[in-house]
Amino acid sequence: MTEISVSIVEDNKDIRLALEQIVMMAEGFSMLGSFPSAEEALTGIPILHPQVVLMDINLGGMSGIECVRLLKPKFPEILFMMCTVYEEDEKIFEALAAGANAYILKKTTPSRLLDAIRELYEGGAPMSSQIARKVVAAFSKVPQVSNQSLDTLSNRETEILQLLAKGLLYKEIANHLNIAQETVRKHVYHIYEKLHVNNRVEAVNKFFGR
Repeated sequence: MTEISVSIVEDNKDIRLALEQIVMMAEGFSMLGSFPSAEEALTGIPILHPQVVLMDINLGGMSGIECVRLLKPKFPEILFMMCTVYEEDEKIFEALAAGANAYILKKTTPSRLLDAIRELYEGGAPMSSQIARKVVAAFSKVPQVSNQSLDTLSNRETEILQLLAKGLLYKEIANHLNIAQETVRKHVYHIYEKLHVNNRVEAVNKFFGR
């Protein structure tokens, strides 16, 4: 099982320590630093370069949403999961539009939290169907990517994007195409770069012209 490196951005000390303990005590995960503010995360995350970041939405100074908006374009390979107390449509939607890859409620059980981190790492996008529908509807109003951009996708990338659209995880795509999971991950990064998108929902919407 691949070990997933995780960083945490949370201004509440008790919650931050609790999240650290959950990650540190779990097999297959490594704790790679935590930050009490977005300002510190902007400095520390580029140095530590974790694979997944648990990002609180409502931080004391700069918001978690703004932090993602600044970090994601520079580090598209880092996966950001927003942590929130309430399922507030607008804020979660704004976070996803800023480049976040998923979100989870703080009241989630430790086992579900770890499952969600692994699902995100393996190519999923944990979020409620209500939020997902809102994201899909919003991106359907965005001007679609040009045919020229779509033409830059290789046959393999097109094949992988079609499988992503069916909801398959990286592991399932790897099995289906008989290639390594890490190879799938690299193809997906290239797809995102070529289509100028941050996540699966955007990529699928742009490709199929929804």
